[in-house]
Amino acid sequence: MANLHLMDDKDLVHLYQKGDQLAISELVSRYKQRIYSTIYFLVRNRELAEDLFQDTFIKILTSLKNKHYSEQGKFLPWALRIAHNLVIDHFRKDKLMPLQHDSDEYSVFDVLPQKGRNAAEQMIYDEKITQVRALLDQLPFEQREVVILRHYAGLSFKEISNMLEININTALGRMHYAILKMREMVQKQDINLRE
Repeated sequence: MANLHLMDDKDLVHLYQKGDQLAISELVSRYKQRIYSTIYFLVRNRELAEDLFQDTFIKILTSLKNKHYSEQGKFLPWALRIAHNLVIDHFRKDKLMPLQHDSDEYSVFDVLPQKGRNAAEQMIYDEKITQVRALLDQLPFEQREVVILRHYAGLSFKEISNMLEININTALGRMHYAILKMREMVQKQDINLRE
């Protein structure tokens, strides 16, 4: 039997479509953190993020079983597009904007890898994360969305523009304005984000 964690996404998809349940388990394990984090950053509510995450994987499984996957090995951007569309559908249906904040019990930053830090360094790191979170919350949704997809989901600007169905220059512009706005907020608030 092939070593699944060494296989590329496209081969895992084909294996799953032939009935291998372990193949989809490998794909889920490979990308669940990035997909969940992206959803959470967009909705800022743990319970809603968990529901949308579950809906995302149900839709992914259904699409794969029905052979509606044709992304030529680009599983993550395809999966994130499904997640993003479900988030947008949710807000359209409820006519809400994602303005909720992290709860005390959970923050998406909790799942980001942390380098070995002593207690003092960890306190400084935690304070900087809180400051970055506050800055992200102040960005317009369209700009925050691009920042999240670029820095936390790891997508290229081409993948972001395809997912959001916008011109690549629009995606670049949103990132540019987000950075300018965050820089301006940092200067106004005299925040030090350097380590």
